[in-house]
Amino acid sequence: MNRFFVCTLIILSKITPVTYAQTVMLDCYFNHETYKTSHGTERFHYLWSDERDSGFSIWGDIFKANGFKLDTLDKAPSVSNLKNSNVYIIVDPDTKKETANPNYIKAEDVEQIAAWVKAGGILVIMANDSANVELPHFNNLAAKFGLHFNNDLQNHVVDDKHFKDGEVIYVDNDIFRSKPTLFLKDVCSISINNPEGKPVFKSADGAVVIAATAKYGKGTVFAVGDPWLYNEYVNGRLPAGYHNDVAAKELTAWLKEQIKK
Repeated sequence: MNRFFVCTLIILSKITPVTYAQTVMLDCYFNHETYKTSHGTERFHYLWSDERDSGFSIWGDIFKANGFKLDTLDKAPSVSNLKNSNVYIIVDPDTKKETANPNYIKAEDVEQIAAWVKAGGILVIMANDSANVELPHFNNLAAKFGLHFNNDLQNHVVDDKHFKDGEVIYVDNDIFRSKPTLFLKDVCSISINNPEGKPVFKSADGAVVIAATAKYGKGTVFAVGDPWLYNEYVNGRLPAGYHNDVAAKELTAWLKEQIKK
């Protein structure tokens, strides 16, 4: 082969950036809600493909705009089936009120997820107010990273005249750098028992933490007491001044920054 050509290839390989699509995996096992239709049953709630208020289609589009490939996991997580994922999102695990036979997070699931995070995975865990999420088993996972979702109700909003009761107070601006005004109503708080954990934002009254991060091995965990980035709250229909849509973009960009950081 021509020596000049070989040298040119070597130089180009050093200066030409190579981009690899990252993968964001969305759990559809611990949260697996269905409703009856004329054709049987249909999945809903927190799906990439769901364009209704209950879906994650807008957040999915934001991930894709950041170079991510979307995927879903409809079985118990393991190091093996997460190995090609960079970000793994678990949202609002089912209670028996929501699903007849919920898939609770088991001890083996905790160990598999923790091993994946320790090796560099980025985990997002999103709870809900305690009446609408299965906290006992979810907290077994959170505890692995020194976090705990509390059995409470924060940022309670009684009606549309009290939107300010659903606002948050920032503690750490590393993620939400533009400090957009956010709306998170009826959430649970988070306790931090990890020296490498830190609060991100607090409730409207500043009394409790409702979003936090924690380092674990080479990986990172982002925890929040509500699944607040589904379409209903990022479609631009909140009252003027609230910018959950901006927050979704900033969180997604931050998650990407954490990969192999």
